[in-house]
Amino acid sequence: MWVGLLGTVAACTAGAIVNGDDGSDTVPPPAAQERDDSVAILARSSASQGVCYGWELKDHFGYGDPVSVGSNLGDGVAVEDNPACPRWLQVSVRIYYPSESSDSDDNAYVDVNGSGDFSTAELLRIANGLERLGITEKVFIDDPGWAVTRAAVMLPLLAVEAGAVEPAATPAPAATEPSPLPESGSDLWRDRWGYLLAAAGLLLVTALLVIVGLVQRRRTTAPGRGAAPDAPSRSGRKRRGVGPAQRAGAATAVTRTPERA
Repeated sequence: MWVGLLGTVAACTAGAIVNGDDGSDTVPPPAAQERDDSVAILARSSASQGVCYGWELKDHFGYGDPVSVGSNLGDGVAVEDNPACPRWLQVSVRIYYPSESSDSDDNAYVDVNGSGDFSTAELLRIANGLERLGITEKVFIDDPGWAVTRAAVMLPLLAVEAGAVEPAATPAPAATEPSPLPESGSDLWRDRWGYLLAAAGLLLVTALLVIVGLVQRRRTTAPGRGAAPDAPSRSGRKRRGVGPAQRAGAATAVTRTPERA
């Protein structure tokens, strides 16, 4: 009798557990792309600052394997108690999703922990910085996978802001000789090109007028036009057949007879 009663109770309890597990309390992990991008960002920050950075996401029980873990060393690699990380910082998140039949509210517990060389005050300032940058409890509840990787990549910046980590060294720019400046144009041509064009036009018109005047003058003074018919030649020579002028009465004097004289 007792054996049958215990079997009935166990069967009812198992059925209630199976039927009550509708998947509403499952914590989704980060997407593969979110994990890969976060690992790459954390690897660059770790190389420049000498600190390992990572994340850890757990469900509401908090026991067993985490839902997701990762760091600058890779997806699935934790930084806590890792020999390769003497200094480390990690954002740890635990999400609590009660079943639909429960009256409890959803909750997210966020903590930032690190190696022993980080003080409690520094870790608290870093954790408070996450909420100030918009990674609030509601964000963790709505999308825990995205929120935990987003919080992890903010750890290097918040650690520097809290004074717990030295800022990354800025690479010095390569020394290059400055290229010569282009030759500047003449201000005379730039500011007065209109006046210069007008002056050039006036000079061209003046030159044309002078040429026209010279041509017309040459035509009016050409030989055979306007000269007197009996004018002497320029060489000063006497024309042929023209003798010296005879005085009046010369012919009469020659024909006079002696008797009349």
